Amino acid sequence: MESHTIERPEAPADREREIEDLRAENVAARDENAGLREAARASKLEIDALKSAQRQIAFLNQNLETRNRDLERLNKELEAFSYAVSHDLRSPLRIIHGFSEALKQSAAPKLSTEESNWLKKISDAAARMDRLTEDLLRLSRITRSQLKREAVDLALVAREVVHELRQGEPQRNVVFAISECPEVHADPVLMRVALSNLLGNAWKYTARRPQAVISFGMEEREDQAVFCVRDNGAGFDMAYASKLFAPFQRLHSAREFPGSGVGLACVARVVHKHGGHVWADARTGEGAAFFFTVPDTPNQAEDTNP
Repeated sequence: MESHTIERPEAPADREREIEDLRAENVAARDENAGLREAARASKLEIDALKSAQRQIAFLNQNLETRNRDLERLNKELEAFSYAVSHDLRSPLRIIHGFSEALKQSAAPKLSTEESNWLKKISDAAARMDRLTEDLLRLSRITRSQLKREAVDLALVAREVVHELRQGEPQRNVVFAISECPEVHADPVLMRVALSNLLGNAWKYTARRPQAVISFGMEEREDQAVFCVRDNGAGFDMAYASKLFAPFQRLHSAREFPGSGVGLACVARVVHKHGGHVWADARTGEGAAFFFTVPDTPNQAEDTNP
């Protein structure tokens, strides 16, 4: 005798719950799909924006390389022009100066006081122009020179410069304080040019002090060696500090202190060729301090024209 299983129909409430659960799952799936589509659209937009940014960066880099090449070419042309002009000008200027001096000596009895003054102005102007052309040549030589790095004791170089300054004006009463410094890996000829100009400036601008004090040393700033030449001389207004290292820019008149305004430009070019930085701090009437850095390894330096 066969037995039969009788299936009982689901209760309406169970069926409705199952349908509601399926509907909720469908809604959740639709929401999830919508979210995924929105995320995909957002990702596509981000990818498109990234690609656009990369294309823009590539374009800017190419433009920058072109500008750098143009700038390098123009700098070389300018340096060549400065060298040629300053070199070629020296001969006629010296001729003017020489003949004006000869004329002044031979014709002195025949010249009036005013005429003698005119002749002196011609001679002085020619001599000043000759010094300016020599300064242009100095700048050009520094810029065009190739670095030859070796171990350099800057304190020893500073003492040699000081000895020369004392020999030039032995009557000066100047106290020098030269501190020992670690050696740097630099071009010895160019570093001597830099220190000669910095110490020479300090010597010049302390000339009116009854007791001049000039120091050179090194200090650590943020794990970096910073060298400093400091004096108690005339100082200057920091409002004009941006002009300090530009050629032929002076913060004092030639009547107060002689010079052409090229010394600090030479310092800046030497330091920049080594990949370093140079800056100053001062107060009018209270002296000045000039700081510079010299990266100790070649891969930190520019070794190029500034």
